[in-house]
Amino acid sequence: MAAIVTTKDLTYRYSNQGKSALDHVSLTIPAGQWTAIIGHNGSGKSTFARLIDGLLAPTSGTLTVAGMPMDEAHVVDIRHRIGFVFQNPDNQFIGTTVGEDVAFGMENHQVPRDEMIERVEYSLDLVGMAQLADAQPASLSGGQKQRVAIAGALAMDPDLLILDEATSMLDPAGREQINRLLLKLQRERQITIISITHDVLETMNADSVIILSDGQVVDQGPTEKILSDPAGLERLGLQAPFTGRLKLALEKRSIQLPAETTDTQRMVEWLCQRLS
Repeated sequence: MAAIVTTKDLTYRYSNQGKSALDHVSLTIPAGQWTAIIGHNGSGKSTFARLIDGLLAPTSGTLTVAGMPMDEAHVVDIRHRIGFVFQNPDNQFIGTTVGEDVAFGMENHQVPRDEMIERVEYSLDLVGMAQLADAQPASLSGGQKQRVAIAGALAMDPDLLILDEATSMLDPAGREQINRLLLKLQRERQITIISITHDVLETMNADSVIILSDGQVVDQGPTEKILSDPAGLERLGLQAPFTGRLKLALEKRSIQLPAETTDTQRMVEWLCQRLS
């Protein structure tokens, strides 16, 4: 499978810190899949996302995005292929209305007006914000602002969508709605998604997971494999999903669940069979 991001000994050190935020990270992120990057605060996950988008320049090592080396000659082309949604949506608002804000990036790319209007309407409808196209961003709630930020990224029709804690300000219902939407887009349009989060539950729809700790990759693999090791997650300061915590509790009572029992439905079915 083709890679959309490849790194070799990628290192980044902030000027005011002696320790590297990322320390010799070597990995490959496949195109057309959803990869979740998780880790506690300070693990380096947001730094990694900003390096991919060209917002930061590596201290050392190599970074290739969409087949292009991340350097001055290619950074603009790379950014045109990426939609980036930050944790704080206020950092992204430019337009005086919601619709204008979603259209801003397309104006810079000289998208024809008719196509631009169509994309704005489509993207806002996807995230449930079409009725507020004429609203001022300052009048929106935090969750609504995040929806608009996601719509703005999707309107650019990116090859790669990076979400840096992008659902953190949504309530559980809103978070679930956005995650379902992203899964649908990823499956139907084969868009590559990289989601940055400290919440293990946010990885459930991902194809694979990368765990960062203190700037280094400490584990990676298919999502089911990572979530099937709740003890390992908790050793890294990450709270395992409810199913993982229940699995640990059952194991303490000498009840061993199959390794593939990682979601609630499978666990319920297995327990019903076991207890019947």
